Amino acid sequence: MVFFSGMSQCPGIMDLARLYQTEFVRSARAVGVLWAVCTLCLAIVQVVILLQPSWIGTSDTPVLQAAPVLPKGTIGLFEVCMETEWPIPDCRGGVSSLSPLPCFQSVAVLVGVSLWAVWTSVLCLCLFRFCSAVTVYKICAWLQLTAGFCLALACLLFPDSWESPEMRALCGDSVGSFSLGNCSVHWTFILAVLGVLDCSILATLAFVLANRQDALLPPNSHDVTSGLLMTA
Repeated sequence: MVFFSGMSQCPGIMDLARLYQTEFVRSARAVGVLWAVCTLCLAIVQVVILLQPSWIGTSDTPVLQAAPVLPKGTIGLFEVCMETEWPIPDCRGGVSSLSPLPCFQSVAVLVGVSLWAVWTSVLCLCLFRFCSAVTVYKICAWLQLTAGFCLALACLLFPDSWESPEMRALCGDSVGSFSLGNCSVHWTFILAVLGVLDCSILATLAFVLANRQDALLPPNSHDVTSGLLMTA
């Protein structure tokens, strides 16, 4: 009687296990889709960080009357833009020349490597159709860690490159390493700092999703049934 009682309870437990498995798979897939969308957004943000000439800009703080009048504008990794009487600023340089400003060459290279790593992780999303999810998540996680490390190193080296002719022409003679003079950091540099945080979060989430893939395997019904019979 106890044996048949255990057998009669087994289908109910198996159904509960299948229901739990289904909900777990749906939640994991939803988090995976969110992670993929955020990865694509991070790749777009990396392009903006590399191209926008708004890393540094002149501040609106008043200067002494005896001080020379400095031009207003912004500076990026590849070009310097000066404000004019027209709505369109006068920009010198550009990404089309593939030649960053001499003072920001190392920073531009690091941002470029970070950009490559993030876009490679985006392309690796196509591997879900050919490789196991664990492998794809781990590859993307290491690529995103590499991107975050390079971007963080670029943000640390950027203030050390402020003592340059381009920066002196825009920010005055008081500019130097880690001293902006008449300028201030603009939104692109802040976006780069936030990009480091995004890379860290997405890489951590990718490692978590990779470690959870083993739990997404369907339960072994034979082992469950045998365990119930032995308990009965």
